[in-house]
Amino acid sequence: MQACPQVKNILVLDSEGKRVAVKYYSDEDWPTSGAKEAFEKTVFTKTHKTNARTEAEVTMIDSYVIVYKFVEDLHFFVTGGEDQNEVILASVLQGFFDAVGILLRGNVEKSEALENLDLILLCLDETIDGGVPLQTDAAVLANKVASHNIDSGAPLSEQTLAQALVTAREHLTRSLLK
Repeated sequence: MQACPQVKNILVLDSEGKRVAVKYYSDEDWPTSGAKEAFEKTVFTKTHKTNARTEAEVTMIDSYVIVYKFVEDLHFFVTGGEDQNEVILASVLQGFFDAVGILLRGNVEKSEALENLDLILLCLDETIDGGVPLQTDAAVLANKVASHNIDSGAPLSEQTLAQALVTAREHLTRSLLK
């Protein structure tokens, strides 16, 4: 068993198995886009008839541990090697899944996900770095992603404390540079 948990990929597919957001952290497992698409099709085909809506399910496909969960018309998957701990993979999935729910304000469906794809991709980057899980707390993930997505033109009263501090720092920097 590896000392540091490794995630091979995170997939968000629609109810037909088409990509919504995917991130691969290992090119040696799937070196071409065709290999990646074939893997996604296999994963979707073997899992789409299960009822993974209330809690995450775990399966083995081609010596990979896959933890997955569905909501509305979106299917979320986290893949690890056969030697990975499924509890860790499940916590990565749950953190990412819940953070997406927070970022999409509970409206987790394909059309909303596509409209906010930038938030989902940022959330992927905050969750995993180079295959290593960084954060699994959904509230922390959502807050980090939201702080990247600040509208500094919004009135301070409509910004969170973190956003207000960043805006204040930007204004101070600008005034010092004048």
